[in-house]
Amino acid sequence: MTIAQTAPFTERRSARWLLLGSLALNLFFIGIAIAMVIRGPAPPPSWDRNVFVRVDRIAATLPPADADILRGTINDTRQALDNAQNEYRASQDQIRTAMRAEPFQVDAMRAAMGRTRAARQGFDQIVQGAFADAAAKMSPAGRQALSDWPPSRKSASKP
Repeated sequence: MTIAQTAPFTERRSARWLLLGSLALNLFFIGIAIAMVIRGPAPPPSWDRNVFVRVDRIAATLPPADADILRGTINDTRQALDNAQNEYRASQDQIRTAMRAEPFQVDAMRAAMGRTRAARQGFDQIVQGAFADAAAKMSPAGRQALSDWPPSRKSASKP
């Protein structure tokens, strides 16, 4: 058998492998496209760290009158909340700065962590105080909805 006689056989064999490789590659990309479409939704925006965005999200699950009470109470403390939130974020940045410093100084990082704890505590006191003030003005249904937040949480009083 000469080379000329085996050439068509080699070409058919190469074409089959090329076709098989192309099919496999196409199926791979189709699988990726389907996975992108089917995959779960993006994480909910509840990960937003801004206290005002979170309060709006909570208020949206309350009865309308109670939502207005919560929003009003938060607006009354808006400046103090904003300042406390900014101070807390700045103290977190100080930790990051201390961690990046060369040479690394553990005492500087511990001091920054202490400032962050204090800032967080001040922030929490303002937020919790505002929620306590709002809850005192809310209806029982509003307080129940607030205690069950997020809405998917089961109430301790429900079976």
